[in-house]
Amino acid sequence: MTTRVGFFPQNNTLWVAHHRDLLPGVEWVDLNSLGRGERVDPARALPSAHGDHLFDGGYDVIGTGSTPPVTAQAKGHDIVYVAVSGPRVENGRLVVRADSPIGSVAELKGKRVALGHGSWQTTLLLLALERAGLGWGDVVPVDAYGDAAELLADGAVDAWVGSYPYLTPVESRTRTLVETDGLFSHRSLWFTRRDFARERPEELAGIVAGLQRADRWTEAHPREAAALFPGGDLDAWEHALRTRPWGLLPVSAEFVAEQQHAADLFHANGLVQRRITVADAVLPEIADLVKAATA
Repeated sequence: MTTRVGFFPQNNTLWVAHHRDLLPGVEWVDLNSLGRGERVDPARALPSAHGDHLFDGGYDVIGTGSTPPVTAQAKGHDIVYVAVSGPRVENGRLVVRADSPIGSVAELKGKRVALGHGSWQTTLLLLALERAGLGWGDVVPVDAYGDAAELLADGAVDAWVGSYPYLTPVESRTRTLVETDGLFSHRSLWFTRRDFARERPEELAGIVAGLQRADRWTEAHPREAAALFPGGDLDAWEHALRTRPWGLLPVSAEFVAEQQHAADLFHANGLVQRRITVADAVLPEIADLVKAATA
């Protein structure tokens, strides 16, 4: 049975592994071709992103940011975390226009904030609001990924959870409101179904080893790796890749606690309808597999 691996540019490791053919024998599935799942009101709920397709035959393993596996687990899907990256706190932050009168997160009350809803950006914004004593209902979230920088520059939104390389062209025209560092670790992560993790551990180990090779190559060849990504701004992609940590790590207790806090906030703010226990999606034997595959 062929293993199907979902990929998209935002998970840099998978993108490089696909374009460098570092997982021979797998069937690659373009996550963008499957869509983001149902469209929902970002003021009320989280979209399912890509987690559903682990359970409808779309793919067997995927890599995303921190939010999609929480969403999938909250929908009742029996997911298992495979591995995480190191902290990616330099990858993005909450910004406003350089000339904006907004000086704190508390001043975002009633304001429009652009983000890729359902991605790690939802987690960052919710944590920033919590720290300021606000909740999701205190802002007007605007689900905008590809054109968010333009919306901010044009004044159509008041703030943006921006990320590299998309921040690079407008960075001189923005001002940082909240850094990611100090809010959460913002790791890349990979997850699968419980049946796949338990019934096909050798295939899973091979995937982890291949992804580790992709990371080692990217770290050593950031300019060449940048040329593999879409968008045409080679310098921006190279900067983004140079500032990110490389290498897959086992899931840690610290990461589980961070995910649990985010999941509890999602539920408390009405973004998911089911309370979850993140630790239910962690198998000790998978941590051992990752250690062995990345040694």
